Amino acid sequence: MTGFRASTLLRSRFCLAALAGLLLALSFPNFGIAGFAWLAPGLLVVASLGTRGWERFRIGFVGGLIHYLVSLYWLLLIPYRWHSIPLGPAAGWLALGAFLALFPAMWLCLAAPPERGSSVTASGQKDFRLWTLEARLIPETWVGRSLWCLSGAVIWVAIEMLVARIFTGFPWDLLGVSLYRMVPLIQICSITGVYGVSFLIVWGSLSLVCAVFAVLRQPTLRYAWLGETLLPLATILALFSFGFRQIHHAPAPTRTLKVTFVQPSIPQTLIWDPGSDDERFRQLIQLSEQAMTNQPDLLLWPEAAVPKLLRWDKDTFAAVTNLAGSHHVWLIIGADDMELRADSSGKEIREFFNSSFLISPEGKLVNSYQKRALVIFGEYIPLVTWLPFIKWFTPIEGGFTSGKRPVAFKLSDRDVTTSVLICFEDVFPHLAREYADSNTDFVVNITNNGWFGEGAAQWQHATSALFRAVENGLPLLRCSNNGLTCWVDSFGQLRQIFHDDRGKVYGPGCMTAEVPLLPPGETRPRTFYNQHGDWFGWSCAAWGIFLATRNAYRHFRNRKNERRGATDH
Repeated sequence: MTGFRASTLLRSRFCLAALAGLLLALSFPNFGIAGFAWLAPGLLVVASLGTRGWERFRIGFVGGLIHYLVSLYWLLLIPYRWHSIPLGPAAGWLALGAFLALFPAMWLCLAAPPERGSSVTASGQKDFRLWTLEARLIPETWVGRSLWCLSGAVIWVAIEMLVARIFTGFPWDLLGVSLYRMVPLIQICSITGVYGVSFLIVWGSLSLVCAVFAVLRQPTLRYAWLGETLLPLATILALFSFGFRQIHHAPAPTRTLKVTFVQPSIPQTLIWDPGSDDERFRQLIQLSEQAMTNQPDLLLWPEAAVPKLLRWDKDTFAAVTNLAGSHHVWLIIGADDMELRADSSGKEIREFFNSSFLISPEGKLVNSYQKRALVIFGEYIPLVTWLPFIKWFTPIEGGFTSGKRPVAFKLSDRDVTTSVLICFEDVFPHLAREYADSNTDFVVNITNNGWFGEGAAQWQHATSALFRAVENGLPLLRCSNNGLTCWVDSFGQLRQIFHDDRGKVYGPGCMTAEVPLLPPGETRPRTFYNQHGDWFGWSCAAWGIFLATRNAYRHFRNRKNERRGATDH
């Protein structure tokens, strides 16, 4: 009977962890219930109380796996089938979800409070009393509890820094992104990056756990919870005040640039079909001709809009440059590019790039940029030389070469400077800051989310990207194949979103916006984050390494003492 109760409670721990993961997934678009983000980390900790080691890791892994499988469901919408079986998308969905789930598991092992005393009975079975009554596991003093909450937030940020960089990085749906609607609060990103918002959420969530235990310990004390939440609440209120001041004192724009965004909504199956290239390019030109009635200064096309190599296909090049020249408009477009190089033996090598191009109102190709952060299995296949069967699971045959550096696009007659991020390059905080300096008026992102049908990927991508605007103090213009085409002001406010005739964000059409600019010759003040980068994140990483080292030492010391005690008996 004792074994049955233990097994039941153990399973309930995993259920609670799964609930935490589900709440975390629901805090991001399309559901976007931001309040759930404040609950999920603390709930995950509660699920692990009374456990340690491998068991605690498994609880964190279950919570993380549920979170990522639910929030990344749109990977299953990729229209790629292997012998009519969606083997590739499903394998990628499961593999990526399982890989990312390792990080919440790691956080829980490092952040959950260490046990004081043994939870092992004489029979060797763990005592699985209801963990909501295990108040002894939370530090006893207010200072101890406050430091534990802060340490948990520090470790979370340290792990997000790792997620953003390991194996080229995948900083998608970082915890702070869930608060994208709280515009005054996210102004802290101009100092700390999005990691500062993640820190606040975890700090607040763990403080709520302490508040609940305070009420359980002293149920008759009316304000027992207040002391546990006072410090994070005061900090959040101060940051709201800071954000309101930043927004309120922003200078009014003295001039604007009229920009038209073209969203062709090309199905990904057509992009992969060479036989449809001419027809879809003709439709793109037609849609752009219609957009010219708005007389824009700048016309934007999304990533992969041009089906052929722009610089190498004469008809395509002529059509694009004639469009710009005949309407006297600047164009920023997405197209593939190729460069011929010779290897050490003199053999000719062709390197392909995912690129963007700047076309002048005179119909001249002024500049180009080559994408630097490539999508694994979408733009390159890792280890394919040694494991050639991997390509059977992907929709691509070859791959792109990574670009070397950011490129400034100068609209000379408008005295405007911008730079382009392609695809998910705009979800990398440390990468995007390299594209913005004091002379940059705004940043452009061109992307193709047509891979994922009409899923939540478009919204998740856009809400992650808007933090780049706050971090660098610049407007962000996003032109997508099938959503989310929009522009974001320098405070992270979604100012204008394209909707098609059905009222959805996924269909074809165009949108014109007046983007604010600084006076001619005036430079934009750089934010603290833009100048100094991830100083906050790296500080948290350093402290996280210290805490991990200390916890590992304590773990081995306790194990040694336990073995010594067993030997004595």
